[in-house]
Order: sequence, then C-alpha cells, then structure tokens
Amino acid sequence: MKNKIKLLVIFMVLVTSHFSFAQEEEKTTIIIKNVNIFDGVNEKLITDSDVMIEGNLIKKIGKNLSAKDAKVIDAQGKTLIPGLIDAHWHTTYAYTPASVLLANQGDMPEVAIRSMTGARETLMRGFTTVRDPGGNPFAIKKLIDSGEYPGHRILPSGPFMSPTTGHADHYSKLETPRDKRFLNYWELNMMAMTSDGETEVRLRTRDILKYGATQIKICTGGGVSSEFDPLDVSEYSVDEIKAIVEEATNYNTYVLSHVMTDRGVRTSVEAGVMSIEHGFFASEETLELMKEKGAWLSPQPMKEEDMVWTNPVSAAKYKQVTDAVSALYPMAKKVGVNLAFGTDQLMDASKAHQQSDYLVRLGEWFTPYEVLKIATSENARLLKLSGPRHPYQEGPLGVVKEGAYADMIIVDGNPLKNLDLVGDPGQNFVVIMKNGEIYKNTLNK
Repeated sequence: MKNKIKLLVIFMVLVTSHFSFAQEEEKTTIIIKNVNIFDGVNEKLITDSDVMIEGNLIKKIGKNLSAKDAKVIDAQGKTLIPGLIDAHWHTTYAYTPASVLLANQGDMPEVAIRSMTGARETLMRGFTTVRDPGGNPFAIKKLIDSGEYPGHRILPSGPFMSPTTGHADHYSKLETPRDKRFLNYWELNMMAMTSDGETEVRLRTRDILKYGATQIKICTGGGVSSEFDPLDVSEYSVDEIKAIVEEATNYNTYVLSHVMTDRGVRTSVEAGVMSIEHGFFASEETLELMKEKGAWLSPQPMKEEDMVWTNPVSAAKYKQVTDAVSALYPMAKKVGVNLAFGTDQLMDASKAHQQSDYLVRLGEWFTPYEVLKIATSENARLLKLSGPRHPYQEGPLGVVKEGAYADMIIVDGNPLKNLDLVGDPGQNFVVIMKNGEIYKNTLNK
C-alpha cells in the first residue's frame, strides 16, 4: 500500500512538473530591435535599443538582444511608447446611442454587442487600458481578459451612483414619487444607480463592489446629459459621501466623483473622495486642497463643437463647461495637482475617435512629453489607488521597463517632437501590442 502511495505521489509530481514546464514552453518570445524608447517617465529617449518580450511581460531592454526561436520585429528606428491609458472611458456608453439608453429603446444585449465591437476600435487607437467610470462592462472585461475577444484592459466602476434627482436619475417625472422597493431596467442591469440616505448608499456600494467594481463612482454635482440637476447643484450630503467612502475604504479601494462646481469639489475631497471627474469650476484654492490631500483631477479638454445636444438645456450646460476648460488646465499645471487624462465619450459611436483628438488637444497647455507622461505612467499611478482590487497585478502599466506588462505602441515618427502623430493612430501607429500579443503590425507594408 505504501509503495502504491509513493508511486502515486511521484506520478503527480511528474505530471505537475511537466505541466509547469509546458506552460513555460508556451510563452512566446518577441524581440523588437532598432527602436527608440519613450519609457513613459523620462523625457530622454532610450535610443537604438532592443526590447525582449516573454509571454505578456517585458523581459529585457538592451542592445543586441537575442533568444532562440524568438520572433523579431525590426522597428526601423521608430519610436516605442507605452500603451495609452484613458482614465475616463465609458465602455458601455461610448458606442451606444442615447435612444437606447435614455429613451429606453434598447436592451443590454444591444449595449453589449455595440460595446464589444467598440472595445476593439478603442484598442486599435492605442488605448490598451481604461478606467471605466460608469456602466456595466464586466462581461466584456471577462471576455477580453480571457483572450476570447480583442479589446482594452478595464478597471470597472460598475454603475455610477447618484441620489434621486441626481446625475444617475433617469426616472421620468411621472414616476415621481416612486416605490423604492423596485429598481428600473438599467439599474437591475448595473448601468446606473440611484440611492438615498446612509443606509441605502452603503447597501448599493456593497452591491457594486460585490459585482466586481475596482473603485466606486458617485455623483456629487449636476451633469450635462441628465435632466433634473443643474450644474450648480450639490448631490449627496456630507454624511452620505463619507458613508460611501468608508465602504470603499473597507474594501481597500477608493471613490471617484462626477462634480463640477468649486463647492462640490471641495466638499467631496474633504469627505474623502480621491478622484474628481471634470471639476471644471474648481478654484485655485480648491486645487491646492486636492494637492494637499493627494487627490486627482480628471477633466476633459472639450470644446463646444465636439458634441451636438438636441436638448437645449443640455446644450446650455455644455457651453458652460466648455467655456471653463481653457482656464482650468493652466491653473492645474500651476498648482501641480495630480492630473489625469480621460475623455468621457458618450452615446455617439461617430465621435469615439475624439479620444485621440483630445490627447493631441492637451498640447495646448502641455509639452508633448508632459501629455504622453500623463496618458501613460501618470494615469497608471492613478489606477494604483484601487490597491488590491486592481485587476492587473503581474507588472506595472503605463511604462516600458523590465517586468512591466508588454502593452506598447510603435509610432512612425517621434511623438515627443510631433504630438499630432498620436491623433492619427490608423496611419502612425504601425505596431500595437497588448499583453504581449500583437494586434497590429504594418511595418513591412
């Protein structure tokens, strides 16, 4: 009997060893040769270098690298940069029309199909990672991460949450007052959520975390697309915000908030919110407070012509926002607040390309180096606020260095000298790699 047990143990060890060895053998090796590297952090390029990728990580950076059976890509002296990161990209809202979401003429299967197709398009613009600040991209993330479908990495916030009459309230006036025992279709499908009072906001925060959110998104001020909340209003009481922050903190993650007014930004940050989405009307004093607290500002460089609103109320609110943009960025740069890059494209697939346009537009206030650093290593630093809830822990994102994820772009030209190159990814991004897999390679065409 003892001999049989010993034989069984030996057999299991051999099988396990063989399986581990097979896994190691399955790792493909790619060497990118003759490339100039922007590492995401330093302005000075690493010139005439090679990058070895093993599996999904960068194994080595140096000169004259070689490996047995490696696939070699000659970059021909072009520029390698980290994959871009969008800190405010709505995976399930960017490509889905307003008629589906706001007029309730569609359903989740339609949203999912449009969003899955859109995720590939986003990846092909060079955005290899996004922080999703509202919606239900959980199944899409699962299929992308498994390798079944092409697309970007996702750090999902789940449904964005507001009080009744807030930015997430899409109930009609005829449903007011409503029976709080029941949720509507989009709430049940985790696209948006209304919650009121400390007890309910705690419950919904826990629901969203249970669903797989890596951080929590709330609304503490009015919005452009929403019907019942002018931009100047404050949403959620201080006690409600603190309750949400406490629940997120207990789960070892953080809260981001949609808010635009100076008062709303200040109240949110004082209550523990760590990322302000938009914040267009923040004062210099409030930005100083954010810097002191280590909070992040995540605005968008929008212009009035970027979006057409059929609703005159939304159109007027949008103009207020776009009029404030040109003052915010120089002030944020002066203060030195943590600054993220995000785009917030909504409900119009024909406008999704503005993701690239917005990145170039940051060049109105920042150098090309500053822009690319914000959209790579700085955004990656923001994502780390998710702590152990961060879903991508094998290596760092947003940088080109040994041990980092192999999320990289080869650009035909030097975007640190000509930022316009990133505005036309179809033409100028000749190689796009995510997680060590090549999704585009037109170098020899």
